[in-house]
Amino acid sequence: MAEPEFAATGVRIEKGLRSLTRAGEVRISEGRLRLLTSYGSEIDSAPVGAVRASKPWFAAEDRALADVNGTRYSLTLGDHDPAPGQPGPPSARRFIEAVRRAAGRNG
Repeated sequence: MAEPEFAATGVRIEKGLRSLTRAGEVRISEGRLRLLTSYGSEIDSAPVGAVRASKPWFAAEDRALADVNGTRYSLTLGDHDPAPGQPGPPSARRFIEAVRRAAGRNG
């Protein structure tokens, strides 16, 4: 398996008002965006070109929205402290940039 272009663990993934996982994973690799539970089960996935990522103007720096297969997911990327010696969690801005870069879109 190729090295992921973007990976974030400990991600809270919500659909509407329902929390799907509090420690999930968001991964972009091999041209696909995957939303996974903390156990590694797939919540949803789609070709990255079909995914729309954005940041709500009213939300904190660690929040992003992802429209995957017509379903809007709310992602909280920086909801946890990093383990000792590990980098901090990625910001929503880095996630959005990774989706656009992987899809070949600019800005």
